[in-house]
Amino acid sequence: MSVTNVVLVHEGWADGSCWSAVIERLQQASYRVTAVQLNLTSLSGDVARVRQVLSAQTSPTILVARSYGGAVITGLGKDTPSVRGQTSHRS
Repeated sequence: MSVTNVVLVHEGWADGSCWSAVIERLQQASYRVTAVQLNLTSLSGDVARVRQVLSAQTSPTILVARSYGGAVITGLGKDTPSVRGQTSHRS
């Protein structure tokens, strides 16, 4: 089964719009893209928000995060059935 969804998790002091250029390129490549909007009030709340977004994905998903978003996706653990791969970048 090929990956068709990409979920992007932003860094602290940013919001989902920081991914706009990446979203455009991924959509041109026919991916369905979701940029998670984190509250940034607690790590557990942000993990719950990403889990909520992942539960709405209907096909295999790649999870991408930057900086603080990496801590968030690490907090998901291995209970992410739709995720086929994940990566994070620390600035």
